[in-house]
Amino acid sequence: MELFLEFLKEVLKGIVRAISAYIFQRTVLRDKKTTPYRHKEKGGSQK
Repeated sequence: MELFLEFLKEVLKGIVRAISAYIFQRTVLRDKKTTPYRHKEKGGSQK
């Protein structure tokens, strides 16, 4: 019984770590703003 509880604890720890890493990636790493989009300047002679 004690072995089963230790195993269950380790499994739950792994699940909590995976979920927290996913949430961290989603909130912090993916929300970084990229450089603002700039329209390309038109080249050549303008009339």
